[in-house]
Amino acid sequence: MTKRVNIITLGCAKNLVDSEVFSGKLLKSSVECVFEQPFSKNDIVVVNTCGFILDAKQESIDMILSLCEAKKQGEIHDIIVAGCLSGRYPEDLKKEMTDVSYFFGTNQWDSIVELISSKVIHYLPGDRIISTPPHYAYLKISEGCDRNCSFCAIPMIRGKQVSQKMEDILTEAKALVLKGVKELIVIAQDTTRYGTDLYRSNKLPELLEELSKINPNGWIRLQYAYPTDFPDELARVIAKHPQICKYVDIPLQHISDRILCSMNRGVSRKQTFDLLQKLRKEIPGLAIRTAFITGYPDETKEEFEELVNFLSDQKFERVGVFTYSHEDGTPAYNLTDNIREKVKGQRAEKLIAHQSEISLAINESRIGEEMVVIIDEKLDDCYLARTEFDSPEVDNSVLLYTNRKIKPGTFCNVRITGASEYELFAEFIGISKYGR
Repeated sequence: MTKRVNIITLGCAKNLVDSEVFSGKLLKSSVECVFEQPFSKNDIVVVNTCGFILDAKQESIDMILSLCEAKKQGEIHDIIVAGCLSGRYPEDLKKEMTDVSYFFGTNQWDSIVELISSKVIHYLPGDRIISTPPHYAYLKISEGCDRNCSFCAIPMIRGKQVSQKMEDILTEAKALVLKGVKELIVIAQDTTRYGTDLYRSNKLPELLEELSKINPNGWIRLQYAYPTDFPDELARVIAKHPQICKYVDIPLQHISDRILCSMNRGVSRKQTFDLLQKLRKEIPGLAIRTAFITGYPDETKEEFEELVNFLSDQKFERVGVFTYSHEDGTPAYNLTDNIREKVKGQRAEKLIAHQSEISLAINESRIGEEMVVIIDEKLDDCYLARTEFDSPEVDNSVLLYTNRKIKPGTFCNVRITGASEYELFAEFIGISKYGR
């Protein structure tokens, strides 16, 4: 029997990088490896699960149960469950899902490689198999988190922050660019603290400087920046280098001082306003992506309205909204989850609707503007593209209408001709030599 490993990844981009590195080790072991392909009866299916919040956990459980049914029907050979959910609830899963052969945590990928291939593989940075479209890739710079946000289970699941060596990150970045990657997306649970554990100082500005040299004609995008201890030098580096997208993903979660304190965010309302003002001033044309939680324990109507007014005041370019999930083992689990799910959802819907109006106004203001976009894929009658202000899959998109044949990963100059809440419509001007 020729065994094939079919990897299914759930959750965030950090999980995706774990799966890609794992696949690279399997390939070096001469094991065939695919991502989310139609099942074969000889497949060993490895599920990289998410265990962050209730909805993510349920998605992982549903996937595992469907695989167990597929195994019973002879559609796949075996199931291995790994990642956050498996690391968080290993004993519970073993008791309930007896058709799964093995359960592994978040830092046990080498053990799975040994189990499947009977080999110990020496991994070199950049050996991973890219599962995203080939023109962009995620670059994970650290693992775990030292923060103690009351609602978050990540430190419990993935442990304390462990920064990757800068030389290894740069080696990986070089390998990715040589493979044709045009957009490097820098990720970690907390990118703004990169290096504080390994080098005893914040090294993110220096890292971005070096990445700019490696990818001079492409894009470098920063995600998951924490608002507390935001390095002063970071804003100047982003503003300085045209290769670095004028885009910062900085989840704020709330704006009420009382809730921010209860969340253990380490930042006040005033400090948040000051940071946003500083970023807007020092990085002209900056687009800010953020995220908020509605229905946190004891959130009052007044505190929620404070959040709505905050959106009106700041006019963020990109916003994600989540309802509070009462997670066992987190500090907030000791609080009473006293906001009804219906109310949580209603508040989230109101915030999303309010942001939609803001997003539409921002997008309409760009009509007539010339911009650079990167082509992601060909649709039936147009191309799906993104500006530097848009991260893949989570942000806005540009629909480019042209009869010209354009390869995905190409940078194009376009003129914006129309807009909706989350889309721009554009006409082709020409191929752009550089990423901006």
